This record gives sequence, structure tokens and C-alpha cells, in this order.
Amino acid sequence: MKKVIILIGSYCSGKTEIALNMAVKSSEAGRRTLVVDLDRINDYFRMSDQIPMLTEKSVEIVSPTFAGKGVTQTNMPAAVASAFDQDWDLVVFDVGGDQAGALSLARYHQDFAALPEGSLEVYDIVNVFRPAAETPEKILKFKGELEDFARATVTGFVNNSNLLNWASADDLRQGYDILRATSDMSGIPVVHTTGRKKFLDEFLSDGRDEKYIGTPLALETYMYRSPDNFTHGKI
Repeated sequence: MKKVIILIGSYCSGKTEIALNMAVKSSEAGRRTLVVDLDRINDYFRMSDQIPMLTEKSVEIVSPTFAGKGVTQTNMPAAVASAFDQDWDLVVFDVGGDQAGALSLARYHQDFAALPEGSLEVYDIVNVFRPAAETPEKILKFKGELEDFARATVTGFVNNSNLLNWASADDLRQGYDILRATSDMSGIPVVHTTGRKKFLDEFLSDGRDEKYIGTPLALETYMYRSPDNFTHGKI
């Protein structure tokens, strides 16, 4: 059965990096994989910049900035239709981190609703060092706002807490504590904890409750962020 994963979350939560990693790992496992880039507001930090890498890894991509494929803002909806019409093993939707990004997802509400039961997951990517994600209350408020605009219900949280070039296992520990409380308050599970392998391994060695860790996902770094962009909210 086709698996469709929607990634939502605030600015610089790491949606695009996770989308790329999920897609590459899926393709390397021999699964037919498509990534749909619905982040139309962030021209500075684009998934389509990774087209050569994705092509090399046999991952297909639909993006409004996918030069050479004839995909533009005007014919983007028709291109996205391939996510539902064709026989993919995994489709990952990378959604912009604001109301506009969520609304771009909502136009496909009927297509998502027509998917077989159990084939759709909606993951809220959380970096507790970003605005709107510092506390369980803020996480749940922002999640609710995105759900309303996207017409989609979050099925799991992803702990992707990091401080970019200053990242450490302590970032994941702090994210764990906040998402544990968030999960208990909402009843929504933590489905993944992600990070660079050395930090993830150190965090996992602590022996914390797996219920609030989910499936660990070690990330390769494909998207390179500047500390200035992180600090000033440019991405």
C-alpha cells in the first residue's frame, strides 16, 4: 500500500532536511519514492536546490522551482496529481511553515481523504529552539492553527531539536522533555527522534522511555543553514 507522509512545522524546524532523508532512505531501500515541495514561500532555502542529489538517488520531485521539468506555480496542481495517480511506494509532502504553506496543502484535501485508511501520516516537526515551539502549550497552539488551515490532522510528533552548528545531544534531551509533556497533554505520539548520528547515539544511550522517542532517524546533512539565517529567522 502506498504510504503518504505530510511534514508540517514552524520555520526552520527541519522539515525539508527530514523530507530529503526519508526520501533518500526509502529510495535506497528499493522503494519508488516521490517528494512534493509545497514550501512556496521560502525561495532562499529550497528543496529544489538538491535536484542533482535527488536524481542521483533515484528520487522523483515535484516543485514549483524545479527548472527543466516545466513545473510552475500555475501548473503545480496538475503535477501534484501524480502523487495520487501513480504507483509510488512512498510520497513525502514538504509543507511551508505558515498559513500560506498549510493552505497550499488544503487544496488537496479530497485527494488525501480518498487514500486508503492507514496510508496517510501527518507529522509535526518540532525544534524546541524555534519560535512557537518552546513549550507544550505553544506547540499545541501552533499545531492547531496549521491543522485548521491545512485541513489535516497531526498523527505524530518528530523531535528534531537542534541549534544548527552548535547542536548537541543536550538539544535532543531538551526536546524529549518538552515533547513528552506535549504528547501526554495531546495523546499524540512521538514517532521519530532525529539528529546527526553522533548526537542521536549519545542521546539514545541515556535509556529514556522509548514511548517518547519513537523510531530514531539519523540524518545526513543535505541542507546547509547559516547561523545568521537561523538567528534572524530568514529560514
